[in-house]
Amino acid sequence: MKKQIILLSALLAVGFSNMNCSSGPEKVQDAQSKVGEANQNLDEANAAYEKEVADYKMEADQRIEANNKSIAEFKARVELQKADARQDYKNKIAALEAKNSDMKKSLDDYKMEGKDKWDAFKEQFSHGMDEIGKSFQELGDK
Repeated sequence: MKKQIILLSALLAVGFSNMNCSSGPEKVQDAQSKVGEANQNLDEANAAYEKEVADYKMEADQRIEANNKSIAEFKARVELQKADARQDYKNKIAALEAKNSDMKKSLDDYKMEGKDKWDAFKEQFSHGMDEIGKSFQELGDK
Protein backbone atom coordinates (compact mmCIF):
# COMPACT_ATOMS: atom_id res chain seq x y z
CA MET A 1 0.00 0.00 0.00
CA LYS A 2 2.80 2.44 0.91
CA LYS A 3 4.60 1.60 -2.31
CA GLN A 4 1.48 2.42 -4.32
CA ILE A 5 1.06 5.76 -2.56
CA ILE A 6 4.72 6.64 -3.10
CA LEU A 7 4.52 5.59 -6.76
CA LEU A 8 1.33 7.60 -7.28
CA SER A 9 2.91 10.64 -5.63
CA ALA A 10 5.98 10.35 -7.84
CA LEU A 11 3.87 10.06 -10.98
CA LEU A 12 1.82 13.10 -10.01
CA ALA A 13 4.97 15.10 -9.31
CA VAL A 14 6.44 14.17 -12.71
CA GLY A 15 3.14 15.02 -14.40
CA PHE A 16 2.92 18.41 -12.77
CA SER A 17 6.51 19.22 -13.57
CA ASN A 18 5.94 18.33 -17.24
CA MET A 19 2.97 20.67 -17.34
CA ASN A 20 5.17 23.56 -16.34
CA CYS A 21 7.78 22.72 -18.96
CA SER A 22 5.52 23.61 -21.87
CA SER A 23 6.42 26.79 -23.64
CA GLY A 24 3.94 29.63 -24.22
CA PRO A 25 3.15 28.84 -27.86
CA GLU A 26 2.63 25.17 -27.03
CA LYS A 27 0.17 26.08 -24.27
CA VAL A 28 -1.73 28.36 -26.65
CA GLN A 29 -1.83 25.69 -29.34
CA ASP A 30 -2.97 23.09 -26.80
CA ALA A 31 -5.70 25.43 -25.56
CA GLN A 32 -6.86 26.16 -29.11
CA SER A 33 -6.98 22.45 -29.81
CA LYS A 34 -9.12 21.86 -26.72
CA VAL A 35 -11.46 24.70 -27.68
CA GLY A 36 -11.78 23.22 -31.17
CA GLU A 37 -12.61 19.80 -29.73
CA ALA A 38 -15.14 21.33 -27.35
CA ASN A 39 -16.84 23.20 -30.21
CA GLN A 40 -16.96 20.03 -32.28
CA ASN A 41 -18.46 18.11 -29.35
CA LEU A 42 -21.04 20.87 -28.87
CA ASP A 43 -21.95 20.78 -32.56
CA GLU A 44 -22.35 17.00 -32.41
CA ALA A 45 -24.49 17.25 -29.28
CA ASN A 46 -26.71 19.90 -30.91
CA ALA A 47 -27.09 17.77 -34.03
CA ALA A 48 -28.04 14.76 -31.91
CA TYR A 49 -30.55 16.88 -29.95
CA GLU A 50 -32.11 18.24 -33.14
CA LYS A 51 -32.37 14.73 -34.59
CA GLU A 52 -33.96 13.42 -31.39
CA VAL A 53 -36.56 16.21 -31.46
CA ALA A 54 -37.32 15.64 -35.15
CA ASP A 55 -37.61 11.86 -34.71
CA TYR A 56 -39.86 12.21 -31.67
CA LYS A 57 -42.08 14.75 -33.42
CA MET A 58 -42.47 12.39 -36.37
CA GLU A 59 -43.42 9.48 -34.08
CA ALA A 60 -45.82 11.67 -32.12
CA ASP A 61 -47.46 12.91 -35.33
CA GLN A 62 -48.02 9.28 -36.31
CA ARG A 63 -49.65 8.56 -32.93
CA ILE A 64 -51.85 11.63 -33.27
CA GLU A 65 -52.94 10.55 -36.76
CA ALA A 66 -53.68 7.05 -35.45
CA ASN A 67 -55.82 8.68 -32.75
CA ASN A 68 -57.66 10.67 -35.42
CA LYS A 69 -58.43 7.43 -37.27
CA SER A 70 -59.67 5.84 -34.05
CA ILE A 71 -61.89 8.87 -33.41
CA ALA A 72 -63.41 8.50 -36.89
CA GLU A 73 -64.03 4.80 -36.26
CA PHE A 74 -65.65 5.53 -32.89
CA LYS A 75 -67.88 8.16 -34.48
CA ALA A 76 -69.06 5.61 -37.04
CA ARG A 77 -69.75 3.00 -34.35
CA VAL A 78 -71.59 5.48 -32.13
CA GLU A 79 -74.19 6.01 -34.81
CA LEU A 80 -75.13 2.34 -34.40
CA GLN A 81 -75.74 2.73 -30.65
CA LYS A 82 -79.06 3.33 -28.96
CA ALA A 83 -80.13 6.96 -28.86
CA ASP A 84 -79.76 7.31 -25.08
CA ALA A 85 -76.14 6.05 -25.10
CA ARG A 86 -75.23 7.86 -28.30
CA GLN A 87 -74.99 11.35 -26.76
CA ASP A 88 -72.78 10.12 -23.91
CA TYR A 89 -70.40 8.51 -26.41
CA LYS A 90 -70.41 11.62 -28.58
CA ASN A 91 -69.44 13.75 -25.58
CA LYS A 92 -66.58 11.41 -24.68
CA ILE A 93 -65.38 11.30 -28.28
CA ALA A 94 -65.50 15.10 -28.51
CA ALA A 95 -63.38 15.35 -25.34
CA LEU A 96 -60.84 12.89 -26.77
CA GLU A 97 -60.80 14.77 -30.05
CA ALA A 98 -60.11 18.04 -28.20
CA LYS A 99 -57.30 16.47 -26.15
CA ASN A 100 -55.75 15.00 -29.28
CA SER A 101 -55.97 18.35 -31.03
CA ASP A 102 -54.38 20.09 -28.02
CA MET A 103 -51.53 17.58 -28.06
CA LYS A 104 -50.96 18.25 -31.76
CA LYS A 105 -50.88 21.99 -31.11
CA SER A 106 -48.43 21.70 -28.23
CA LEU A 107 -46.15 19.51 -30.36
CA ASP A 108 -46.29 21.94 -33.27
CA ASP A 109 -45.68 24.93 -30.97
CA TYR A 110 -42.66 23.41 -29.22
CA LYS A 111 -39.55 25.52 -29.70
CA MET A 112 -36.13 24.02 -29.12
CA GLU A 113 -34.88 25.64 -25.93
CA GLY A 114 -32.37 23.12 -24.66
CA LYS A 115 -32.06 19.49 -23.73
CA ASP A 116 -33.42 19.89 -20.19
CA LYS A 117 -36.58 21.64 -21.34
CA TRP A 118 -36.94 19.09 -24.15
CA ASP A 119 -36.74 16.19 -21.71
CA ALA A 120 -39.41 17.79 -19.52
CA PHE A 121 -41.65 18.51 -22.52
CA LYS A 122 -41.19 15.00 -23.89
CA GLU A 123 -42.07 13.43 -20.54
CA GLN A 124 -45.19 15.57 -20.17
CA PHE A 125 -46.20 15.01 -23.79
CA SER A 126 -45.72 11.24 -23.57
CA HIS A 127 -47.79 11.14 -20.40
CA GLY A 128 -50.58 13.06 -22.14
CA MET A 129 -50.50 10.74 -25.14
CA ASP A 130 -50.59 7.70 -22.86
CA GLU A 131 -53.64 9.13 -21.09
CA ILE A 132 -55.40 9.59 -24.42
CA GLY A 133 -54.52 6.02 -25.34
CA LYS A 134 -56.02 4.74 -22.08
CA SER A 135 -59.17 6.76 -22.73
CA PHE A 136 -59.49 5.24 -26.20
CA GLN A 137 -59.06 1.78 -24.75
CA GLU A 138 -61.69 2.41 -22.06
CA LEU A 139 -64.11 3.78 -24.65
CA GLY A 140 -63.48 0.79 -26.88
CA ASP A 141 -64.05 -1.64 -24.00
CA LYS A 142 -67.52 -0.18 -23.47
